[in-house]
Parts: sequence; structure tokens; C-alpha cells
Amino acid sequence: MSDALISHHAELNPQPGAPREPRALDVVTPDADGTINCDVVIIGSGMGGSTFAHALRDSALDIVIVERGDFLPREIQNWSAEAVFGQGRYRNAEPWLDQANQAFSPGVFYYVGGNTKFYGAMLPRFREADFGEIQHAEGVSPAWPVSYAEFEPWYAEAEKLYRVHGQAGIDPSEPWRSGPFPQPALKHDPALVALEQSMQRAGLKPFVMPAAVDYGDGGDCVLCSTCDGYPCLVEAKADAEVSALRPALRSGSIRLMTRTTIRQLNTDNDGKTVTQARGLFDGREVTLRAKRFVLACGAVNSAALLFKSANAQHPHGLGNSSGQLGRNYMVHNSTFMLAVDPRRKNNVTFQKTLAINDWYSASPHNAFPLGNVQMLGKIREPMISAMRPWLPKFASRYITDHSVDLYLTSEDLPTQDNRVTYDTQRGAIKVHWTPNNLKAHEGLVSKATQTMRDAGYPLILKARMGIATNSHQCGTAVMGKDPTTSVLDLNCKLHDLENVWVVDSSFFPSSAAVNPALTIAANALRVAAHFKGQPG
Repeated sequence: MSDALISHHAELNPQPGAPREPRALDVVTPDADGTINCDVVIIGSGMGGSTFAHALRDSALDIVIVERGDFLPREIQNWSAEAVFGQGRYRNAEPWLDQANQAFSPGVFYYVGGNTKFYGAMLPRFREADFGEIQHAEGVSPAWPVSYAEFEPWYAEAEKLYRVHGQAGIDPSEPWRSGPFPQPALKHDPALVALEQSMQRAGLKPFVMPAAVDYGDGGDCVLCSTCDGYPCLVEAKADAEVSALRPALRSGSIRLMTRTTIRQLNTDNDGKTVTQARGLFDGREVTLRAKRFVLACGAVNSAALLFKSANAQHPHGLGNSSGQLGRNYMVHNSTFMLAVDPRRKNNVTFQKTLAINDWYSASPHNAFPLGNVQMLGKIREPMISAMRPWLPKFASRYITDHSVDLYLTSEDLPTQDNRVTYDTQRGAIKVHWTPNNLKAHEGLVSKATQTMRDAGYPLILKARMGIATNSHQCGTAVMGKDPTTSVLDLNCKLHDLENVWVVDSSFFPSSAAVNPALTIAANALRVAAHFKGQPG
């Protein structure tokens, strides 16, 4: 880290590990009897929950946002590859089980701001075609019950909220837009220019990914190499806490409750209305009573909470009369690719700009959709050592010093068997997941491999991401018109309950093949607009 950045860090945070600014805002603790009363409870402060709260900041509703984690410490280790990846300093999720009851450590984080504290800040829209039915190599991606045209104004609003940088007209698969990006596109690091030119000579159309960072116009972003997968030390990444939650908390009508895990939702006697959420605050029992409840725990945890809330009226999980709760779990087919040229060192700093969507849809060059290729943030030795501990560190260091790093994403298809359940005997979340549509992903890997070899990278190292790489999780409470085949209605309210909504990625009918965060934010804004008009 440079002396200038260390100085800036010292001004922002004189004491390592000191609390972040929102602690001075309205952070609530329960009364002596452990009860909190309000109009609306939002469970989860990630992209869905914080964006939803931001949209309601002027509604005059008394809102409490409940977050099971605390504020992420602001400390020098935020920018340390060894601390973040080698030591797993910020990993705080409980183990989950796979379908064989083997425990694994999921790639989710419980902090104010949720997973966005660690995301790569890439915020693409879904393609217009993603909202319709698409034939894939191994099945069909179902159509959404709402159109891209209905989402487009909310995409535009979300891009403004998260200060998205981009340029229209350069991504060959991009959907139509009602206006320009809020911020100008980032420029490629000079170290990527030769690769971009090689791709162009091959007839491809590389472009700059839409990025949510506070860069330019006096912003704090310095385009460092520690964005993707790291917390941002200077808070220049447009995460859910910085961009949406803090302005919401300043409104005066929204409060935040941290270190609180909601364990159950209770209904009235007829099972039509949730009356309270019960959980633990620092190990002490708490009860939140409200007129309306909004789940934004993430697709896995929201489904698990509804399963744990089963009662006589909802014996198979709250809101699960369709039997679809937890099913249709999707998480993308993903591969990390390191393209290595042992003859030249990669001196890139901010690597996560370059992307390719030439194979996103079916074309004369590929009979079925293949997916998206984008740069990763620069891979460093501790990241490789954490995944491949048998590899000597000097070898990992040499490889990463000479690599260009890519993330390949293909759509996976919703199925009844890929699902999330809650194992009551073991007291654990259980994920049943078998990858599908792998022919398409293999085709994407093959084309990306050839592209990188043609660009002068003879050594291609690949790693398929498994069950624990689930930051793109979605689909466990699918939205639809028919209550017998879906869990949520078109405004993301549970069909079976009068006062419960879900605004994380649970509602996705399909996963597309790009990062889901902007679609989560756009939907939260869309649902909030409807929510404001509801009684209660």
C-alpha cells in the first residue's frame, strides 16, 4: 500500500478495527423485555434489503432492518490478500451440508451490507432475451412473468443509486436503454490493452464491464488491485451499506439492528398473517412485532427461515402450499481461468474491466448460448494457496505474477431436484445441487482457452467452482402468476400470506449468465414502489 493511501486510511480511521460511521446513526437494541415494535421489519441488509429500505426512506413508515452480522471492521487487513484469502479473516458463515450430509463452508458473509462488502462491484443488466424462454444445450430456461421493459426503469434507477460506470453500444449482447449510464466507463489498465487488441483482431467485441465504484469527480476510488473479493478500505466500492443503507438510516424513520439472527416467523391463528419475528440478539431472545415483514436474507437463508417457520397451517414451511419453496436453486456454472505467459510479468493493477459476450447467445458460431467471460480482480498467491495448498508458494507466486485472470459464467437451469432444505435433526441448512447445462459451459471454456492462447498465453490453468462458490445463488422462492407452481406473486409477496415479501434473489425464475446484483437491486426498487401503496 502506498504512503498516500496509508495516510488517507489513518485520517479515516485512526484506530485499526474502529467502528464504521453508521454506529453514530440509529442502531437499535431491544427493550428490557426483548421486544421491538414497528411498522415494517426487513430481515437482511444486503443488496435486496438495503436497496428496499432506501426506497422507503421517505415513506414515514417505522422500519427496522435486522442484520445477523455486525459492521465489518475497517482495518488495514481489508486490503491484505493473505488476511482475506489465506487466513479467511472475514469468513463468518456457519457450515452448510451437501446432499451427502458433508459439511462445507459457504461463500456468504454476514455483515452489514451482506455479500456486497466483498463483491466485485460489476453491475450488468440481464439481457432482454433473458426475460424470455431460451433453449439451451441441455434444457430450457423459463420465461419470467415480467418483461425487460417492465424492469428497465428500475435498472436505470438502480444504476443511479450505485453510481454505475459504463458505456452503451459496445457490448454486443446489451439490452436497450432509456438513457446513458450515470457515470462514464472506466478505462482498461494499460496492461490489458494488448489483450483487448488481440481479441479484436480475432473478430471479438471486448467491452468495459459496468462497474459500481466511486471513481472520478472527487471520488475515493483509486482503482486498486483489491476490489474483487475484498472489503474496500476507503469505502469507494458502491456496496449496499455505503450506497443505500447509510442514506436510508439518515432519514430518521429507519433503524438498524445488528448481531440479531431471526430464527422463526410466527403467524396468527389462521396462518394468513405473520405477527412477529423471533430470534437472538447477542444470545438474548428478542421479538420483533410489525404489520409487514420483508425477507432479504439471501436465496438460501430466506428459504431456510421459511422452512424453520413451519406451523400447523403451513406444515411444510411457511408459504409453501405449492411445494416449490427451496426448489429451483441456481448458482451458475463458473470457472476460474488463469492464462499464463511465463515470459512476461503481468503488471496490471485494476484488472476487472475487460469482458466478452460474443458467445452469450446462440449464433452461427455456437448453436446454443454459452455465457459470459470477464476479468477477475488480480489473483495473488494467497488465493491460489488457499485452493491448492499442495502447490509450493513460490510456484503459486510465479504463476500469479505472470497470469491474466478470468471468470467464466454459464447459465444453469432451474430443476426440482436442485434445492435447499433445512435439516431439523442436524440444525443445519442443506443444499442439494448437481450442476447442469455443462455442455454449454465446456464450450465457453474451450472458446476462452483458444482466445487466450491466440493472445500469447500458452499455459491455461482452470478450476471449476463447486457447491461452496454460491455468491450468485438464486431461485428458491420463484415468482409467478400461478400459486400452485410458484411461491411469490409478481410483486414478490408470498401467495400464501398477506404481509410477507421476499426481495433478495429468491424470486429469480432463471439465473441468466451474468452477475445478479443489479437485478436484485432493480427488483427491490420495483417491489418497494408497489409496497408503498399497500395498507398497513
